[in-house]
Amino acid sequence: MIYLAIVFLPIVGALIAGLFGRFIGARASEFITTGLLIIAAVLSWVAFVRVGFDAETARVPVMRWITSGELDIAWSLRIDTLTAVMLVVVTTVSALVHVYSIGYMHEDPSRSRFFAYLSLFTFAMLMLVTSDNLLQMFFGWEGVGLASYLLIGFWYTKPEANAAAIKAFVVNRVGDFGFMLGMFGLFFVFNTLNFDPLFEATAQAAGKSFNFLGYEVDILTTLCLLLFMGAMGKSAQFLLHTWLPDAMEGPTPVSALIHAATMVTAGVFMVARLSPIFEYAPTALEVVTLVGTVTAFFAATVGLVQNDIKRVIAYSTCSQLGYMFAALGVGAYSVGIFHLFTHAFFKALLFLGAGSVIHAMHHEQDMRNMGGLAGKIPITWAMMLIGTLALTGVGIPHVAGFAGFHSKDAIIEATFAAHTPGNFVFWVLVFTAFLTAFYSWRLVFMTFHGKTRAAPDVFKHAHESPWVMLVPLFVLAFGAVVAGFVFAPYFIGESYAEFWGKALFTAPSNHILHDMHHVEEWVYWAPFLAMASGFALSWIFYVQAPWLPEATARTFRPIYLFLLNKWYFDELYNWLFVRSAKGLGRFLWKAGDGAVIDGTINGTADSVQWTTGRVVKLQSGYIYHYAFAMLIGVALILTYFLRGLVMTGGAGQ
Repeated sequence: MIYLAIVFLPIVGALIAGLFGRFIGARASEFITTGLLIIAAVLSWVAFVRVGFDAETARVPVMRWITSGELDIAWSLRIDTLTAVMLVVVTTVSALVHVYSIGYMHEDPSRSRFFAYLSLFTFAMLMLVTSDNLLQMFFGWEGVGLASYLLIGFWYTKPEANAAAIKAFVVNRVGDFGFMLGMFGLFFVFNTLNFDPLFEATAQAAGKSFNFLGYEVDILTTLCLLLFMGAMGKSAQFLLHTWLPDAMEGPTPVSALIHAATMVTAGVFMVARLSPIFEYAPTALEVVTLVGTVTAFFAATVGLVQNDIKRVIAYSTCSQLGYMFAALGVGAYSVGIFHLFTHAFFKALLFLGAGSVIHAMHHEQDMRNMGGLAGKIPITWAMMLIGTLALTGVGIPHVAGFAGFHSKDAIIEATFAAHTPGNFVFWVLVFTAFLTAFYSWRLVFMTFHGKTRAAPDVFKHAHESPWVMLVPLFVLAFGAVVAGFVFAPYFIGESYAEFWGKALFTAPSNHILHDMHHVEEWVYWAPFLAMASGFALSWIFYVQAPWLPEATARTFRPIYLFLLNKWYFDELYNWLFVRSAKGLGRFLWKAGDGAVIDGTINGTADSVQWTTGRVVKLQSGYIYHYAFAMLIGVALILTYFLRGLVMTGGAGQ
């Protein structure tokens, strides 16, 4: 019952707030949805403690779902360590976001609808992480897509919000198309979508191929790449990342939920859950590693020059997701999930902290109009400081550090142990750690330190957020401090095997978790030096010599504009897809619909009108006209018959 309660309490709250919100009022809707999420979060931690160190996988049946031919799908909850970790992440962050939203959204007249959407979002993600088959996972997969559309476009009177919601929905459909093809392909090959039969049959399909357009293509590699295409869309990886920054048009609590615990983590979870399949597709794993590495670097470079406080954190999320996929790609699945786990705390903390700043600055989000806020909102400043320390990975090797230090540095060590060609992945991720430190401290310095650049009236009335918004920050800050060193032994240390059991699969040839603990000493210190260098350079640029950023941007203007415009991906996609789609639509409208369809119909109508217009003139209404016409007709008939008789007589002679 505990697992059913965790999963279904959020949808109960969503239905109550969504269907009866206008009757029970916004305050009751807030308390009901938030209360149910808090209960689910507490139960999730109970489940986490209960499932940990249990090597067996439990199933909680819900109902029969689909039985059609060989397709036999039951709706049941799969409970193992991976599920328990995700339950904790999703429900804890969601509960805190619900509490925070009571204060952040207190002036919005549509609060009931907002809280209904939040709870619906949480339910969809819980369905995804508890799925026992691919079809059930796809149900949750599409559910979070729907909920994200509703929440990003929550302020539907803003054109920018509507455009961002549509963009997120459309880009994710591109990735979901690949996911569906992969799912169909798995059923075609293995005749099942249930995880256990799939995992058992995978080893037998390793190395087998099929013919496609005259080429022999590896079956598992093809299917894994299609599934990963879905992960690229959901988790905003390179090429399918463009929706994520625009999602900032939604309310700030939505950003925290999307980026820390729900939609963007779905792709990471999916690859980890399907590790028994991906392990036998090494080429697909190489693609996962490459895409994750490029994403981490790309997003970090763009984050260097963004001025919207939420967009900086959004690109940070994109970059950190790249780290997670890099870990998954080298076979360090628990390391990637470890970073997902710790990242949830400090990323939710940073987003909700940014919301507190925006609340204090009367909805101002441009960091160029901030500065000097540390004295005005000291609690928010302290919370953002903790979040930044965790994100940048501050800590001392072999000793301890903030949450990101333990998980992010573990990923870097794993990529070194994987020995990719030229250690390319390792060096790119180390350099990305340097960029992460630079843009993260840039945000802190521009927002809280130096002379204020805010309007005098706005700065004068800047004030700390109410306690209902601050308490969730305290909880998340605690997680950002202790989650790393407390849980490291279970994710990457000596208690790994006992804790995870069979929830994650590694092939016998995969020794990455052992090798990452036996790398050269300088490897442990490389991310530390990158982090410290990024902090130092940011301090020089934005505290010691605040004239440097403008001078640097002016000196390297082409590079600055390239990064400021996000590598021009929006413009490229607009030219390749949007304009071409509009051009095709205009051609079909003008040439197809207008010239061919309307032309044929209108032409026929014109011919009929011309004919009838002349025939109708015969209807004069005079009897002698009709009598004359009848005589002509009789004469023509007689002529026809007489001609026939003459020709017949001639033939007879």
